Amino acid sequence: MSTTRLATNAEIRAKEVRLIGPEGKQMGIVPLKVAIEAANSVDLDLVEVAPNADPPVAKVMDYGKHLYEQERASRDARKTQKATGQKAIRLRPKIDDHDFQTKERHARKFLESGHSVRVQVMFRMRELRRPEMGLALLDRLAEALADVGQIETRAPLQGRFATMVLAPKSH
Repeated sequence: MSTTRLATNAEIRAKEVRLIGPEGKQMGIVPLKVAIEAANSVDLDLVEVAPNADPPVAKVMDYGKHLYEQERASRDARKTQKATGQKAIRLRPKIDDHDFQTKERHARKFLESGHSVRVQVMFRMRELRRPEMGLALLDRLAEALADVGQIETRAPLQGRFATMVLAPKSH
């Protein structure tokens, strides 16, 4: 997250500012020189926090610490963001039961972590003559995952693929 850099100390161009002390207490409207001297007397920076106000608002604070806390807050916000995206699983019409259960487990894990899952049944050669086998497989998977996901879209046979998208259920 990019933040705009605030003007500090000598970068502030106003003649006078509304000064806020280090504890957040209003100090009133003072000339810029007096505000900078007040910040220097406590070894802190004068930071212009509201440049468009009339007069601009400036706060006495540790600007480096302020930037660090903002970066940390944005990093924490990124960590807590819910992972979204789509995961893909491919099946074949003649899949073995054990392999089907493995694919089902993977899909369940993806749905529980908040991802949507695109399930494709891929047909080869003679399998294209019996598309109902693949569609029945999609039905079987949707039924097995009904407790954690719901069908978002379902496309009929397109070329060599039958596709279904499962979305996580919102609880």
